[in-house]
Amino acid sequence: MSTVYLLTGSNLGHSAAFLAEAASQIEQKLGKIVRRSSLYETAPWGNTNQPFFLNQVLVLETLLDPEPLMRSLLDIENNMGRKRAEKYGPRTIDIDQLFYENKVHNSDILVLPHPEIQNRRFALVPLQEVAPELIHPLLHKSITALLDTCLDHSNVQKKILL
Repeated sequence: MSTVYLLTGSNLGHSAAFLAEAASQIEQKLGKIVRRSSLYETAPWGNTNQPFFLNQVLVLETLLDPEPLMRSLLDIENNMGRKRAEKYGPRTIDIDQLFYENKVHNSDILVLPHPEIQNRRFALVPLQEVAPELIHPLLHKSITALLDTCLDHSNVQKKILL
């Protein structure tokens, strides 16, 4: 089994339901989710003229290698109505592989670790909740250290759903 850190996000429709459905499909098809961060309401990144996101980190144990896993995650996104109309645009669901064990990988379909993680507070905050001591295999810093030096100061708030 390999441990993978996924970031899910949504800012269209009932975002909490989309995140729950994505987690359910991931667990049914790809492996066992062993940890989940809280849900976080986060400011949009890249294209700020859109609704805020809900984000959650999932820690997945899987038998799949990185690229087949990525293809399966893209299938889940497509099945859930993900449209890729504009870069950094609004979306029903987004599922990113942040880390796959300590693998370094670069292909057309996947770059590991996620190349922008150290610049994205919306990924680092929920990741720190579930894996504060995880070490970035290229930067050789923990998630806590990356968050401490992150230049992104966008709003990331734990979301309490009633």
